[in-house]
Amino acid sequence: MTGRREPHLLFQRYAAWLLLLAIVLLWQVLCSALQVSEFIFPSPMAIGQAVAEHHSTILGHAWRTFWVTVAGFGIAIVVGVLLGFLMGSSQLAYRAMYPLMTGFNALPKAAFVPILVVWFGIGVGPAILTAFLISFFPIMVNIATGLATLEPELEDVLRVLGARRWDVLMKIGLPRSMPYFFAALKVAITLAFVGTTVSEMTASNEGIGYLLISAGASMQMGLAFAGLVVVGAMAMLMYELFAVLERRLTGWAHRGGENH
Repeated sequence: MTGRREPHLLFQRYAAWLLLLAIVLLWQVLCSALQVSEFIFPSPMAIGQAVAEHHSTILGHAWRTFWVTVAGFGIAIVVGVLLGFLMGSSQLAYRAMYPLMTGFNALPKAAFVPILVVWFGIGVGPAILTAFLISFFPIMVNIATGLATLEPELEDVLRVLGARRWDVLMKIGLPRSMPYFFAALKVAITLAFVGTTVSEMTASNEGIGYLLISAGASMQMGLAFAGLVVVGAMAMLMYELFAVLERRLTGWAHRGGENH
């Protein structure tokens, strides 16, 4: 029985990579068969050639985008956890803050970039803050949800045993919120890269966003697509990092110890 399941589990483990390979092959075949102009839609081979030709430039811009995103994302984790803990631990705070935060989250974050440029100038400031603004909401909501949905019966039992509200939150609420927290991190990190790139497109002279604008202006579509691929690759790597941490730290929350 175990032997029969092993190929299936192995396929599941590498399913994402196999799907990515299939997409890239199909992309290349269609571009070659239909003779699509590389100026309109470059093939994977053309993108690879652009990466090889401009690798030093791409790496420099990618590093700028990466550390700026991580900085903004780090701030988002701190603020999101603190606000989420406040909202999840107090019904009054939850009812007062949640509608306001939802309304704030609905605002297009790209609209904040010109304001941030006026406040902080062109550079890393607007990019870090844009990454923060676009990524803290999922973290806050998931932490608040994990704490606010603690079963009343469980809390009543703990209270009978002498536990205070703080003890319930710290010993039961927070561990129970960890699966929500890691789910939020995997979503928020991708949003953070979006925020950084958007800001760099309008308020920076470095980073992948700036590279996209420059490549588009000079009609280097292979280089522009290479920038997009690099952003996607960085987001995927960070996503996988949080997925590994999730499996190691919250395996108890998933059936059979697996992270689906």
